[in-house]
Amino acid sequence: MSDESKIYNRVKRDYTHAFVTHSKEQYVKGDIHTNSIEGFWGNMKNAISGTYHCVSPKYLQSYVNEFVFRYNYRAVPICPLLLERAVKLS
Repeated sequence: MSDESKIYNRVKRDYTHAFVTHSKEQYVKGDIHTNSIEGFWGNMKNAISGTYHCVSPKYLQSYVNEFVFRYNYRAVPICPLLLERAVKLS
């Protein structure tokens, strides 16, 4: 899901792509919206500016990976999950 930006035209070749037309003040079309991804990037930008203050390009992907993990597991109690993964590493 995205907005109507032409940058996403290539996505249609490999993925099912649905969009809303923000330029026509359309923000939701049934189940199609961009609220989730906008919230994700907003949370990440706030954390970088408020907690980490600066991220070098060398480590940017690591920070993105961390926030993807946090977002994907936001409804899961995190401590048991991390303990389970730590046990697998040892």
